[in-house]
Amino acid sequence: MDLRSTLNLPDADATIPMKANLPSLEPAIQQIWEDGGIYHQIQAARQGAPSFVLHDGPPYTNSPIHIGTALNKILKDFVVKSRTMMGFRAPYVPGYDNHGLPIEQTVMKKFTEKKIVPSVLELRKACREHAAEYIKVQTDQFKRLGVFGLWEKPYATMDFRFEAEIVRTFRRLVEGGHVYKGLRPTLWSPTSRTALADTEIVYHDHVSKAIYVAFPLGEDPNRIFEKYDDLSTIIWTTTPWTIPSNLACAFHPELEYAVVRVGEQHYLVLDALVGRLAEVLGWANHEVVQRLDGINMDGMSFRHPIFDRPSIAVMAEYVTTEDGTGVVHTAPSHGRDDFYTGLKYHLPIPNTVDERGVLTEETGEFAGTFYKNCDTVVVDRLREVGALLDVRDYQHSYPYAERDGQPVIFRATEQWFVAIEPLRGHMLGKIRNVPLEEFVASQNPDGVSWVPETGYNRIEAMVRNRPDWCISRQRPWGVGIPVFYGARTRTPVLDPVAIEAVAELVEREGSDAWFDKDPSEILPEGYAHPETGETEFVKETDVLDVWFDSGSTSLCVLEGNVYPEWQEQWPADLYLEGSDQHRGWFNSSLIIGTATRGAAPYKQVLTHGFVTDDKGRKMSKSLGNVVDPVKASDQYGADVLRYWVASVDYNNDVPCSDVLLKQFGENYRNVRNTLRFLMANSAGMDGVFTGTPLPLDEWVMEQADLLAAECVGAYERYDFGGVINAVHNFCREELSKFYLDAIKDRMYCEAKDAEARRSGQFACDFVLRRLLTLVAPILVHTAEETWRKMGGEGTVHAQTFDAPSAERLQEIEGSELQRRFSTLRGVRDDVFAAFEQWKGTDDVKDSQDACAVLTEEGETLATLQSFSLEELATAFKLSWLELREGTPSVTFRRSDFLKCERSRLRRPDVEVVQVDGQDIPLTARDRRVLGL
Repeated sequence: MDLRSTLNLPDADATIPMKANLPSLEPAIQQIWEDGGIYHQIQAARQGAPSFVLHDGPPYTNSPIHIGTALNKILKDFVVKSRTMMGFRAPYVPGYDNHGLPIEQTVMKKFTEKKIVPSVLELRKACREHAAEYIKVQTDQFKRLGVFGLWEKPYATMDFRFEAEIVRTFRRLVEGGHVYKGLRPTLWSPTSRTALADTEIVYHDHVSKAIYVAFPLGEDPNRIFEKYDDLSTIIWTTTPWTIPSNLACAFHPELEYAVVRVGEQHYLVLDALVGRLAEVLGWANHEVVQRLDGINMDGMSFRHPIFDRPSIAVMAEYVTTEDGTGVVHTAPSHGRDDFYTGLKYHLPIPNTVDERGVLTEETGEFAGTFYKNCDTVVVDRLREVGALLDVRDYQHSYPYAERDGQPVIFRATEQWFVAIEPLRGHMLGKIRNVPLEEFVASQNPDGVSWVPETGYNRIEAMVRNRPDWCISRQRPWGVGIPVFYGARTRTPVLDPVAIEAVAELVEREGSDAWFDKDPSEILPEGYAHPETGETEFVKETDVLDVWFDSGSTSLCVLEGNVYPEWQEQWPADLYLEGSDQHRGWFNSSLIIGTATRGAAPYKQVLTHGFVTDDKGRKMSKSLGNVVDPVKASDQYGADVLRYWVASVDYNNDVPCSDVLLKQFGENYRNVRNTLRFLMANSAGMDGVFTGTPLPLDEWVMEQADLLAAECVGAYERYDFGGVINAVHNFCREELSKFYLDAIKDRMYCEAKDAEARRSGQFACDFVLRRLLTLVAPILVHTAEETWRKMGGEGTVHAQTFDAPSAERLQEIEGSELQRRFSTLRGVRDDVFAAFEQWKGTDDVKDSQDACAVLTEEGETLATLQSFSLEELATAFKLSWLELREGTPSVTFRRSDFLKCERSRLRRPDVEVVQVDGQDIPLTARDRRVLGL
């Protein structure tokens, strides 16, 4: 008799294959999604449901996506898909950031290679084409990662209607009185020849020339120092190029200063720094001959060491005791503190450095010198006049332009600004931190939930300390600042009517038209300057900061003024970006949201770290450690990449490498094989079971409900690692190591329609469906593959999590059933551990060939006695066991029972029967199933 043919062995065709072959499977599934319009299917399925809006922070369209972009987009997709499965309508309008310097530089490089000098319009046209190319490239790449969204109509900041709405956002700020033009100290990039905002700056280690310079005493109206024939103060600076611009020396009015005699020379410095200065400047013999507070220097002046002009003594609270000399070199044209001190003391603000970083005629003998060359030229001149006391290399943190990676300088220029001070208090109030658990409980708190909470500290410091926002850039590729000037007076026109005329032009023809049209072609016929009455105008040539573009997106998208199909609630439920965006997108969006609508544009802000290699190093082509997300998807599968994203602690910097992806590939296969086994076991199950599930099956269904509650709670808190770890552990511990092992015999060996087997099928189907929805937001393709193989209607991604109610959860957690099986599994672990020690005795290697005497006491014994001995033998993978009362212990012996030829079990009821003339040992159950 062919006993194998009598078994209910899994049908490989009734389940998903063991080998996923994701690189070919995923594109096929994505084509099905594309053909069926899956995004719109899901939105239709959620019509009328409460909404959850994640507003997309736009990636920059200058190149293909990188692994950091993939991390960001996949995290967003986890949120959108999981909220959808919580029952929300979760629309997702992806966005793209198209203007700005990097695109301009890339395009300009191509022109340079061809030895072409393009006009502004030619350059802008090429930039637009370049950005459009990478919108398509990135869209295809995001789709390859399994990300759903309105891909046929994403928002793009260079879309004509979008550009027009950016202009209208500028108008709204003007109407609110938030915009002004003024001479202010701004961070300036000599390489890009444009002003920059603080949000465009990063800090790197930098080596500067640090110099100590003597400024001889000039006027001393109160004759405080008349007894000293040769007295100078000393300044310390790391910017020798600003010495020609010096107009003052700053003292702290409340700190104590000292006159130090060094030989015949006297120096005026901060008393607390005398010892350090003596060491640095080599003062072998020095003596403090007088001490006095800084306020005494008010009204004095010193002499510029090179030019014949005074450097007045000014009072400043920002002077510290930490570095330098306690006397701060002050050049109003080249420092934020310097500038405002200069205004306070009515000092001139000369234009001493041009847009290229070259010193102007205002600097006399240094005119035409590039600012960095002053490390030599100015230092040499100071040495020549005897004013240089020391020069040395000094390593410190220095501002660099984030876009081109070059150092920047402070330069006082006329720029357009958004005034921050009137908004600051309101912004600080609106971003008050609401802890995540409090937010989840209330859903409508007064403030913002920052995840992780350290994000609040970063944004709060940024908002509290940031200066006015410089929004003008001296570049050609961007949205032109929609301001006209009177041709005669150069008085700017900040008139909503004129700005709206620009918006209408841009909406029709794009922002290129601003650079092409004459003012008379833009403004209403007969338009006159509201202040001067002029009728002849010129246009502003600067463009808006790209952070103004992206900061406007919540208005442009969610208000629906660009395209009605984008319209959603404002503020958005969530912003999700890298942790560097506290100074970037979160900041600019907050300013514009507060200025235009009186609130932050987000209810929650979630941030993630950066991607490094598995050694914590930044990825770079030179190190050969770059992981390309598209190539990784084509090699391992996008679901493996998504498994990696779900598994890492994204709140911090996250490692990625081929080695790690292979490890996560193994974890993925464990989950996949569990789904495969559950589906195979439930094949033929129609989801209906009228009988009473066996206790073991009831237990595993309750465990699946507990898992669902845990995972849904984790999804709600954006704890994707909590989800995938809980799923992985459930598959390994509750299913593979226990439940699936315990039911294998009855699933394979019971009669096909036996109630015990149907109970197991019902439980497997129940667990499979729970598990499938829980992993669907993460393993998007595998979940869809499984769903379709199960014969599910539509898409798995339109289903909902079936989590138990709070009452049911409480009932499960306190149930007698859960207590019984918890005890059983604990004892099972002890028995397994004991068998491993005994294994090999009597040449027994398989626990199915051993019998055990299990001695227990108290509640543990009572619980075990509630199971039949056959259930215990099956659970403990033994031939049989005897249960006794006493001090807990377990002993083993070789089983004397025959082995059933059909089920491979050794049981007391195994008997030899004749089948087709053969003697075959079979258990009572197997004899019954075979009708013997």
